[in-house]
Amino acid sequence: MFESIWRDIKNSFRHGNMVTRLIWANVIVFIIVNIARFFIRLKVGADHVAFQEALERFLKFFAISSDLFFDLTHPWVIFTNMFLHEGVWHIAINMLFLMWFGRIVGDLIGNRRILPLYLITGLAGAFLYLATAKWFYDKPSMAYGASAAVMGIMATAGTLAPDYNIRLILIGDVKLKYIVMFFLLLDIIGFANMENTGGHIAHLGGALMGFFFTRQLQVGHDWSEPINQIFDSITAFFSRFWTGKGPGPRVAYRDPDLKVKAKAKAAQGKTARSSKKGSSSSDLSHQEQLDAILDKIKHSGYESLTAEEKEFLFNASKKHE
Repeated sequence: MFESIWRDIKNSFRHGNMVTRLIWANVIVFIIVNIARFFIRLKVGADHVAFQEALERFLKFFAISSDLFFDLTHPWVIFTNMFLHEGVWHIAINMLFLMWFGRIVGDLIGNRRILPLYLITGLAGAFLYLATAKWFYDKPSMAYGASAAVMGIMATAGTLAPDYNIRLILIGDVKLKYIVMFFLLLDIIGFANMENTGGHIAHLGGALMGFFFTRQLQVGHDWSEPINQIFDSITAFFSRFWTGKGPGPRVAYRDPDLKVKAKAKAAQGKTARSSKKGSSSSDLSHQEQLDAILDKIKHSGYESLTAEEKEFLFNASKKHE
C-alpha cells in the first residue's frame, strides 16, 4: 500500500504543473514535521512545557528567526521557512489558496514563472519580517509558513486579471480584485491589533512583491528569468552527473523550401488576422472581449488563446490600476 501511495505521489510530482509540485513539497514537509512531533511526544511524555520547548527547538532549525546571527549561521532557513507548517488548518488554508490562485496565475503568465514568483514573494515577506521584528517583539521570535508567498501569488492574480470572476459558496461570483483586497484588509487589521504581527507584516511584504513583480513583467522586465536560468543550470549539471554524459553533437535539418513556406504562412496569417480584427472590433466591446477571453482561460487554459487574444489580455491588464 505504501509503495503504491509513494508511486502515485512521484507521478503526480513528476507530471503535474508547478502549483501541484509546490503543494506536494509543502505537504511532505508537513508530514515530516508531524512525525517529529510524534517522536518528541514519545520522548517527553505528558509534560506539556517540555514538549513545547523541544518542538520550538526543532522548528527553529527550519524557521526564519528575528535573531540575524542565527539566520546567518543557518542560511537555509531563508528558504525552508516558506515550506514549513505545523497546524492542519495552517497548511490546509495556504494550500487551498495556492491551488486556486496559483492556477489562475499559471494560466495567465505561464507555469515556468510560478516557482520563481513563489520564492521571490516568500523572500520579500521574510525580509520585511526581519526588518521590523525588533520593533514588535521584546525577545527573539521566529516565522514560518507559505502565507507570504501565497499572498504574493494572490496579489499577482489580482493585478493581472482584476475582473476575473470566482464563484464563492453562498455568495456567488466575486471579482478577483475584491477577494485580494479583502485579505489584504484582514492583514492590515490584524497588524493594527498586534495579532500575529510578524505573520501579517510578512503577508503584506509578499503581496507588495507580487504587485511589483507583475508590474515589471508588464513593462517587459521578467524577474523570474534569472532564477529559472539558475535552476536550469543546476538541473543540467545533475543530469550530466547522474547520466555521465555531456552535451552531445546536434544534428540540424534545413528544409530547402523553408523560406518559401514561411512567407506563404506569414501572408496567410496576416490575412486571417486582418479579417478577424475587423469583425471582432465591430461586434464586441472591450469588456465583452475581455470576459470572453477570461471564460476561455477558465475552461481551456491560457495555452488555448491565440496570439491576438494573449496580446489583448496583456494590454488590458496594463490598463487596470
